[in-house]
Amino acid sequence: MDIQRPDQSKARRKKRLAYGAVIGAALIAITIALSRLKPAAPSVDLNTVWIDTVKKGQMIRQERGLGTLVPEEIRWIAARTQGRVDRIVLRPGALVTPDSIILHLANPDVEQAAINADSQQKAAEAELLSLRVTLQSGVLQAESVEATARAEYEQTKLRAEVNEQLFKDGLVSDLERRLTKVTAEQAQTRFGIEQKRYAFAKETIEPQLAVKQAEVDRLRAQAKLRRDELDALAVRAGMNGVLQLLPVEVGAQVQPGSNIARVADPTKLKAEIRIAETRAKDIQIGQHAVIDTRNGVVEGKVARIDPSVQNGTVTVDVFISGDLPRGARPDLSVDGTIELERLDNVVYVGRPAFGQERSQVGIFKLDADGAYATRTQVKLGVSSVNTIEIVSGLQPGDRVILSDSSQWDATDRIKLN
Repeated sequence: MDIQRPDQSKARRKKRLAYGAVIGAALIAITIALSRLKPAAPSVDLNTVWIDTVKKGQMIRQERGLGTLVPEEIRWIAARTQGRVDRIVLRPGALVTPDSIILHLANPDVEQAAINADSQQKAAEAELLSLRVTLQSGVLQAESVEATARAEYEQTKLRAEVNEQLFKDGLVSDLERRLTKVTAEQAQTRFGIEQKRYAFAKETIEPQLAVKQAEVDRLRAQAKLRRDELDALAVRAGMNGVLQLLPVEVGAQVQPGSNIARVADPTKLKAEIRIAETRAKDIQIGQHAVIDTRNGVVEGKVARIDPSVQNGTVTVDVFISGDLPRGARPDLSVDGTIELERLDNVVYVGRPAFGQERSQVGIFKLDADGAYATRTQVKLGVSSVNTIEIVSGLQPGDRVILSDSSQWDATDRIKLN
């Protein structure tokens, strides 16, 4: 028969409870330890990130922008009078000189006005000549009358003097003496009047001629204006260069002041570089610039900064100092780099794909063995096209990842494979 042993059963139960308690405690400890473990660092392919080394020395601040080559000298040719395009002589692309005729306009009214103006000028010049002859004839007549009066005065004066002497000798009566004296005084008065008349005739020649001369000058200027308008029907280039644009065709009606052609000098080009409005604050006139035409690189200087903003950019004119490469022509796309300043003895690194100048960002810095990279808070300073100043957080020789690290925002450490 079976003998019950309650002591052994109770011992086995206690033993099972002890084992359970130990296992439970172990599980709790393992759970706590696992919860305290950091997540594994994500792996990153080394060939997919951009790594640069922090340097110390001279940093050149630059700004870069796209632009085009444009002529320094551009001449828009405007129509002086209304007219119809009668004949086109030159087409865009043709080399021109100041006297090169680009096209001919037709306007019968202008031609008739020029003829009438010439006729009026010639008639006024003939009237001026006739007036001058008339006035000169009047002066000669006044001079002749003055000479006759002078002779009569001299004769009567001499006769009065003789009669005065004869009267003293008793050879002439007092009446005769007095009559000759009165005649001499009358001749003297008449001579004085004729002298004034002669002087007045000479003095009034110029004022009378000046009035008519002014009329002639007015008509001459008007005639010249009409002849210039007639000559302007043959539209000339007015400068050496290349005909760039001709926005009219034969038969088109043009109005005074409308642009009918554009001429530019292709040997004198400047670069118009468009800089982002947020990056243009440090650009100043006179700064050195480099223009890349894709066929060569030339140097220049900033000559003008547009005071207005268009489409988020500021236009900067750069005058080119060197010889342009072959193939350079107006409207050619170029890449311009403007040197802002040179900073000596600064810590800098390549410009990262994230973070703005004068801000604080987290940058992954490689460990000494290069197997891991740890996020480091870095304070940035001024920036350039390809570099940026390090104010604090990194030292020369540190290797950092400059690629976009937004995908690793959830971790502060990555593993590089």
